[in-house]
Amino acid sequence: MVGKVDILLPCAAMVFVTLAVWIKLYVDRIGEMNALGVDPQSVRNSAINAGVLKKVESADNFKNLFEIPVLFYALCACLAASDQVTPFFVVGSWGFVASRALHSFIHCTYNKVVHRFYAYAVGAVLVFAMWGVFAARLIALRSM
Repeated sequence: MVGKVDILLPCAAMVFVTLAVWIKLYVDRIGEMNALGVDPQSVRNSAINAGVLKKVESADNFKNLFEIPVLFYALCACLAASDQVTPFFVVGSWGFVASRALHSFIHCTYNKVVHRFYAYAVGAVLVFAMWGVFAARLIALRSM
């Protein structure tokens, strides 16, 4: 039997993936700025930053973690609120977290685009499939 906690644990894990990328972002950013002697005010926005700093993978990945994952968080909240948590959703959620962790690892390290894309695509397909199943379950419940 699965319950609300089982669907919220992958959410917590996803937050820790985001935290790890956030830490890497600032380690990279502060390290590069110190090495180059860059005044923080001189990189006050992303357009200016692009011409000054070269290590932007972690920053780019951090932004990615607020795109498709937002749909994941919303789904988990909806599942918990509606008592619709099933093993399918729990396993799918852990698969999503694993794919996003792999995507972040690739993006923040060797950054081979095709590898990154495969990890991204797996996660996106999982979250959209889970939303589809959830929507179908809601429609079925409504017609009862």
